Amino acid sequence: MPILSTEQENSLRAFINLFIESPITKMIMADFDRLRYNKRLGGEQQCMLLTGDTGSGKTHLIKEYRQRSLEKNNRYITPVLVSRIPSKPRLDSTIIQLLKDLGHFGSTYRKGKSSDQTLTESLIRCLRNQNTELIIINEFQELVEFKSGKALNEIANRLKYISEEAEIPIVLVGMPWITKITSEPQWASRLIIQRELGYFKLSEDSEHFSRFVKGILLRSPIPPSSKLLSKVVILSLFKVSKGQLRRLKHFIDESVKIAMFESQTELTSDTFSAVFTLWHPEDTNPFKQKAEEILGQEVQSYSRYDSGADNEFDAIIPTQFTDKLTLSQLLKKK
Repeated sequence: MPILSTEQENSLRAFINLFIESPITKMIMADFDRLRYNKRLGGEQQCMLLTGDTGSGKTHLIKEYRQRSLEKNNRYITPVLVSRIPSKPRLDSTIIQLLKDLGHFGSTYRKGKSSDQTLTESLIRCLRNQNTELIIINEFQELVEFKSGKALNEIANRLKYISEEAEIPIVLVGMPWITKITSEPQWASRLIIQRELGYFKLSEDSEHFSRFVKGILLRSPIPPSSKLLSKVVILSLFKVSKGQLRRLKHFIDESVKIAMFESQTELTSDTFSAVFTLWHPEDTNPFKQKAEEILGQEVQSYSRYDSGADNEFDAIIPTQFTDKLTLSQLLKKK
């Protein structure tokens, strides 16, 4: 396997971690800023619900926002606390994870030695000491899925208590079915802001997808050929990704990496074609087709939670996509 120089690796790493803003991500970051400012004003804090199906870019957005907040502050405070639900999703383990992410040493050994209330009070003290202005909890669905009644109410009450006592807004982030937390009276009126990160859809805004793809390609460490920005290549990339940001970015990242390994002077559709064949050898290669021949799918409905399912394995209904259509047909649906 070829080896890249340190400079090339740094350039590729920066591209892989590239964040491209869009109207919805700008709106969400502005929401985060507004919540943090509200914290300075005191009083009962507004909270936020951010949902999005797998691969919609939630985690990347949170990581980018956290990084921006760190650049403006010193390392002795935590203005934005970003945490995720731990592998064993319980209320006590979630509090412990929040303490760990605040840098509270010894928090991993607290389970069984401290009551839930002691853990909670310790977290509130740490949040105040760290001058935390916003708490973002990712993968929140792992804590609430398959729970209802008393268990769900306990989660809602504990988070409400933390938000009230520390006077800090909380952002709950996760899959579409975390909206079930809004059924709890304690949170129905607190989640003032509710946003959704969706997939790209040709039938709704084809130009949005085109602009986004071009924004990525024009920041590539290897300049794209003029033909790479053509309609047929853009449509081919939609077929590859089904409008999902993560799939799109992984595909382009792999193509850029191969182009760098091969010392190409520009990024071309031939490299895209080679990566598609590598990943999907049994599928028709869209990068070898005309625009009117390309068949693709876009999201029809996002994954959801069926509370009436017989068991937890059937409770989560996966994302549904349209039948395969020519992308021209998808465009006409608009």
